[in-house]
Amino acid sequence: MSARPLRVGVVGLGWAGQQHLDAYAAIPGVEVVALAGQEADLLDELGRRHEVPATFARWEDLVEVPGLDAVSIAVPTYLHAPIAVAALERGVHVLSEKPVARTGDEAQVMVDAARRAARVLDVVFNHRRRGDVMALADLISRGALGTPYYARATWLRRNGIPRLGSWFVNEEMSGGGPLVDIGVHVLDWSLHLLGEPRVLSATASAYSELGPRGRGGSSRDTLTHETSAYEVEDFASAFLRLEGGGTLLLETGWATYRDPVDVMDFTVYGTEGGAEWRAVGATEVPVADVRVFTERGGHPADYTLTAQPGRAHRAVVEEFVEVVRGDPAGWPAFDGSSALTRARVIDACYRSAREQKEVVL
Repeated sequence: MSARPLRVGVVGLGWAGQQHLDAYAAIPGVEVVALAGQEADLLDELGRRHEVPATFARWEDLVEVPGLDAVSIAVPTYLHAPIAVAALERGVHVLSEKPVARTGDEAQVMVDAARRAARVLDVVFNHRRRGDVMALADLISRGALGTPYYARATWLRRNGIPRLGSWFVNEEMSGGGPLVDIGVHVLDWSLHLLGEPRVLSATASAYSELGPRGRGGSSRDTLTHETSAYEVEDFASAFLRLEGGGTLLLETGWATYRDPVDVMDFTVYGTEGGAEWRAVGATEVPVADVRVFTERGGHPADYTLTAQPGRAHRAVVEEFVEVVRGDPAGWPAFDGSSALTRARVIDACYRSAREQKEVVL
């Protein structure tokens, strides 16, 4: 495959889809040969800008393009599974935006399709490519903190409901609110940093206090032509018990009465030290310093790591292309299993919140 251009299609014209288009355009030997989306003017504009030879309103037409090697999926969550399965059944590799699907069962269908087809199914967890996350991951993997036993992670907004009235707040289309939307990022970078421990149980709470009253968004983000009622949570927290005795506490919210500046952070306590990073300004701040707390000779020996910014979607797309171009014997290791694991944990959190009890995975 590496001897000829890699032929790629992109489904979705929003911010995420445009990130994929830009990333593919920067990789030598990759050609975006098909683009699909329902916004006709934007479809035409992006098609011309990226010199895409075939544009479609329907994703069903895109996956039928002859000679397609891979497809990126950047559309509402309820479409992830049908598009991915259709592509995989045609022998096309898939890179999907997060969350992988609305539920773990849907994610399982996608993973099964990837395994049957012996093709790659990858999911965009771009925040694990943050420079601060990568710096801390290296520190933990080298044993500098000893054995981690407790971690806390958050992504909180004040007025951050994506769009009131849109598919984001429609439970059938999205699968949930901030827990499945941005919370899955928090879960992903946390488990990644902790070395992928198995989650044994979840105790969670979910609240829908602001969105149903039309609060937590902005006039710019409220779409008058979309009329879905607010059906999902606007804040959630989860207490996760991990294999080996560790604990992970998550908080995620689209809308809460807090400081107006969004924040992402992660704190970990280990047997030989602790560490934290805190990005005030969230996605507008590409990297934060990593503060490390340890001791030497019984005295504090704290220090700060200054990390370089990560490359987000660019890194994800480049890694996906590298795997697809690589030895087919390595493809089965990229079957979406990691994203499926996250989906099962999110399912358990929602069930715990509904039933108000601990849920064992």
